[in-house]
Amino acid sequence: MLIGDVARRSGVSARMLRHYDALGLVRPTGRSHAGYREYSSKDIQRIFHIESLRSLGLSLREVRRALEDPSFTPAELVADLIRQTRERIAAETELLTRLRRIDAVEPSGWEDVFQIVALLQALGSKSAGKRQSAALSSVDDVPLPVEALVEAALSESDPNVAGALRWALAQSGEESLALLAEGLGSPAAEVRARAVQSIAEMPNDGATTLLREALTTPDLVVRRHAALALGVRGVADAVPTLIDMVVEGTNDVDAADALSALATRPASAKRIATKLADRLAEDGVEPPARRRLTQALADIPGPTASKALTDLSHDEDREVALTATYILGLRAAR
Repeated sequence: MLIGDVARRSGVSARMLRHYDALGLVRPTGRSHAGYREYSSKDIQRIFHIESLRSLGLSLREVRRALEDPSFTPAELVADLIRQTRERIAAETELLTRLRRIDAVEPSGWEDVFQIVALLQALGSKSAGKRQSAALSSVDDVPLPVEALVEAALSESDPNVAGALRWALAQSGEESLALLAEGLGSPAAEVRARAVQSIAEMPNDGATTLLREALTTPDLVVRRHAALALGVRGVADAVPTLIDMVVEGTNDVDAADALSALATRPASAKRIATKLADRLAEDGVEPPARRRLTQALADIPGPTASKALTDLSHDEDREVALTATYILGLRAAR
């Protein structure tokens, strides 16, 4: 079969077939009387083998080795191709992400693009100082893409950098909330904790809604962060978790402060004081927990808290009685 016929039937151009010939990959078995290349069925089969291997991403040098080197096994070849392909996909994905993030900021000119790229590179730096500087610079004329900020906040372990990233997110408005909500559903506990901490520092109503939802999560750390933030925002749903925190001795001072912030109205103060007194009366509450509950009553105004403290001043636990008596003295002096 002449080269033109082979090209039409195989889909490989005559020019490429001549290139294969020059490289010694496929040498035509014979020549016609006029000197034209003639390919046998075996030659054509080899062409198809070459094209099959090229479709897997092999270079012509690798194709030659695969066809001619008996020690070059398919398993070795395929494993190497998988590794190369994964590396290429990772690189292309990283590039695509960077381009999307630049596009999201809608740069007005190349100078904006250069600044965004520099900030993104700093945000991914191994230096905590550079990452922190990038976060603090992200609210300037050319801000960092919100997606990049959220990703950085959810992966940052340095407390100073994490604080700067949360501050930057708080300046971004509600745009980041959907991404942070995804973080709350992460299988990684540390990511969930970072997500709720970031949401807690955002002052908008959308953040409050997410924090309310976080109160129902089975993740205890997330619930605690959400309760503390909601207490400051005046959301009474946080009261049960805050009282649990006082009992457990986990951020109990912050929890007591949040309960105090929630007790600004008489009705709220009465409910909180009643719940604290009820926990104090429960069987099985350890003495240290009872003392913390008594201390939590100190900043709860109103007669319900005062009555509970009066009862506690006669408690069998001497430390609880002394604490209640001391608090009552302070309340009387106000």
